Amino acid sequence: MSRARAAGPSTPPPDPKTTGGGPATLPQARGVRLRYWEPSDAPTVLGAFATAEMARQSGRPVTTLAEAAGWITDRRTAREAGREFSFAVLGPGRPGPGDADPGRLLGNVTVGAVDPVHQTGWISYWTLASARGRGVATTGLRALADWAFTELGLFRLELGHRTDNPASCAVARRAGFTVEGLERARLRYGDRRYDVERHARLATDETAELPREG
Repeated sequence: MSRARAAGPSTPPPDPKTTGGGPATLPQARGVRLRYWEPSDAPTVLGAFATAEMARQSGRPVTTLAEAAGWITDRRTAREAGREFSFAVLGPGRPGPGDADPGRLLGNVTVGAVDPVHQTGWISYWTLASARGRGVATTGLRALADWAFTELGLFRLELGHRTDNPASCAVARRAGFTVEGLERARLRYGDRRYDVERHARLATDETAELPREG
């Protein structure tokens, strides 16, 4: 699939107020809480990337606590550079010392490849095995998209998934991402190549009638 890139706007979107390398306002969602990844999350990150399916999506080996801590550090570095914003998705929990809602880590949502000129970003998401099938990814993705449009001033968000991953496709559709096309043999894992289906959501897309989470 080949496409021409449209000319970008004459001026980039306004720079949002930041704290700790990211916008002060975090994505908001009912039933879950999103926050930036913290060093104390390393054990959960290590567990999340323990399976072969997740390991090949990490971008770097995550097989020790030190490597998991490095993954979290990479997220902060990218955030401070303004090129990626990753959020831990937490479930509801009872208040505890120093945290109004500690919850339990359920997954991750990310907007990366942030281009302030063309106002675009690339979306990715994952959930722990124990949190799948509960609408966590859909809820987190909706919140992330709304936040990226509002706080980062982006206009177009894109994502892609292997065509043999119907669960990821369902998440994208429920979060308002429209199918735009097929990228043949886009990914290679081992000796096999995979087709990828591309989705996108625009800031101007109607979202009032988005279906409920499955």
